[in-house]
Amino acid sequence: MGYEEFIDQVRRQAELGSSSETETAVRATLTTLGEYLDEDGEPDLTSRLPEELAEHLRREPSGRIVSYSLDAFVEEVGKREGVNTDEASAHARAVMDVLREAIGQDGVEDLRRRLPSELAPLFD
Repeated sequence: MGYEEFIDQVRRQAELGSSSETETAVRATLTTLGEYLDEDGEPDLTSRLPEELAEHLRREPSGRIVSYSLDAFVEEVGKREGVNTDEASAHARAVMDVLREAIGQDGVEDLRRRLPSELAPLFD
């Protein structure tokens, strides 16, 4: 899946008004997700994505992740995106839905193994 298709699918699913808003939501979600991944999982996942998306997963950890709960994940996405937690949750779920499609079932299973179990609901 290409970058533009990824953004368009997230925009439609999250019912965002513009590509710019969508790119912000995608960047916030993937950057936060990247902070939760161990370094061993990053190369396999990033190889399955367009560079414009993969680069957000490779950012240096900010050190802001102090809790591995789903609520903490959504709060961090919201801070990065500049939206409330309800919006952040909806946007993160849309990004994760499209990410699942982009990386395929094998990629999803690999990603699930590399993330804390508290984040499993992102894949439901």
